[in-house]
Amino acid sequence: MSAPTHRLTPEDLLPAVSGVLEAETDMIANLANVSALVFEALPDLNWAGFYLLKEGELVLGPFQGRVACTRIAVGKGVCGTVAQNQQTLVVPDVHAFPGHIACDAASASEIVLPVIVQNQLVGVLDLDSPRPDRFTAQDQRLLEQVVAVLEKALSLGNAAA
Repeated sequence: MSAPTHRLTPEDLLPAVSGVLEAETDMIANLANVSALVFEALPDLNWAGFYLLKEGELVLGPFQGRVACTRIAVGKGVCGTVAQNQQTLVVPDVHAFPGHIACDAASASEIVLPVIVQNQLVGVLDLDSPRPDRFTAQDQRLLEQVVAVLEKALSLGNAAA
């Protein structure tokens, strides 16, 4: 088997995510593939993955990138803030964010999106970049579409745990 010759682009991301979610029912497998697709399709990332809400805290889930923080309290850092408020948060400079948790010192900017199924927070999708001000409004719209497809799959049982 040889290495892929075509790298995914942002334009490829949504159809690719839809495809992997249609073909698989295991939640962890799907989260792993979604994080891999996001990591490949969006340039200038050093981390892309999920934190899952378990027993009142965020616990590291499937991801692509360097070793990460294992547990994050709801309300703490960018991920915990998104879990508490259940709204997407774009942080152009993580060093200016009060209470930022530096899992990777190379991270300079971040976007975190809540994953909500049947009005319940399941977790968050977290993307980090070593580039300041990396995430645009266009990135946010695309990632919100990706999360919407994931949420639909989870709510339909297409990605059961």
